[in-house]
Amino acid sequence: MATLDSPDPIAQAAAAAAAEAAFHRFAVELWTLYGIGIAATFLRTFARIYAVGVRNLKADDYIAWVGVAVYTAQATLGYSIGNVARGLANNGMDDAQRAALLPSDPEYQMRVIGSKIQIAGWTTYTLLISLLKLSVLAFYLRLTEGLGRSYKIRINIGFILVVGTTVACLLTNFLACRPFKKYWQIYPDPGTVCQAAVSRPIIWASFAANVCTDIYLILIPLPMLWGSSLRFIKKIASTIVLGAGIFVLVCATLKSIFVLVDPIHGAQLAGTWGTREAFVAVITTNLPMLFPLLRVWFRPLCGSGLRSSKKSYKSPTGLVTFGGGRGGSSTPRHGQRTANSITANMTFSESEERMVGDKVDKARFSKSTNAILVLNEIDVTHSDREAPIYSPPTRHEHGDGHW
Repeated sequence: MATLDSPDPIAQAAAAAAAEAAFHRFAVELWTLYGIGIAATFLRTFARIYAVGVRNLKADDYIAWVGVAVYTAQATLGYSIGNVARGLANNGMDDAQRAALLPSDPEYQMRVIGSKIQIAGWTTYTLLISLLKLSVLAFYLRLTEGLGRSYKIRINIGFILVVGTTVACLLTNFLACRPFKKYWQIYPDPGTVCQAAVSRPIIWASFAANVCTDIYLILIPLPMLWGSSLRFIKKIASTIVLGAGIFVLVCATLKSIFVLVDPIHGAQLAGTWGTREAFVAVITTNLPMLFPLLRVWFRPLCGSGLRSSKKSYKSPTGLVTFGGGRGGSSTPRHGQRTANSITANMTFSESEERMVGDKVDKARFSKSTNAILVLNEIDVTHSDREAPIYSPPTRHEHGDGHW
């Protein structure tokens, strides 16, 4: 909203109508994406409870819901910047406009409120993205449980990287502009560093944190995946699911570009892409747990294309799955689960079984050649009906090689 000596009423009315229409479109997109994100988290939790039971939910499941709470706060702030502050803050004004705007003017108050919402929005954004990344890392810990120390080291480095970049971003948010109250100063001009919507230190710190952490998180599971015995097409599919975080990086990049290229009008586009980035981050965090559930639901529509292989295959004890936890770690409500049972319909096809199972065998039994090997296996066969048939033979191999 421009402050002019002789404003044109027609132009003002047209600008107000355009701003109202733009806010309506933004609000519809914001709450639609928010609703889908919340639904995805509910479905993720349903899939996990169905697979392992409530008592066996892990850290990644709980962190995801903490992220939802922060996501709710961020969505509310995003709506308030348009509904309460009319999209205004202490940026996008020249010196003459700032001098002409009195503290008693409604626009002045809206710009102050909008500026405070902007800094609060950056804070909740930083916390949300960081919590979702921590949830992904906790999922990686569960996925690689029982493997060698090298995988835990990579994941622990990821935790350090995420926590470190989060602290750096929060410090930038709160220390880049001093004194802090200049973040909502209107006149005199506090400088772009103290205009949270277009502050370059905040934007660059956020972008750098996203680049290094997103790429690192994507690279953690890929060596294990591509070193497995999966078919090539399944490696591609699993890479897409585990590497979906690249779309978050794309949104973060676009958001940063809009502000850096056009500090005057780019803030609005950056806000829209920030909303999309948060949504994509929520979806990609939940996707590995949602995929098995969607696979079961869409099986009747897609026919045999989504069905598990009808041939028998064997899974090692201690199997870790996307949909579940370690084999036998829970007792689901649909029946007693034995120490070696898996939920066939909740697994990510055969990918996690071979990807993790092959590595478990090597890590667990390569240290000793003279030890007695006790190997429990499950033969899983599928009939034409939905329910899998389980027959758990147990073999005992002694040191002399006899059964």
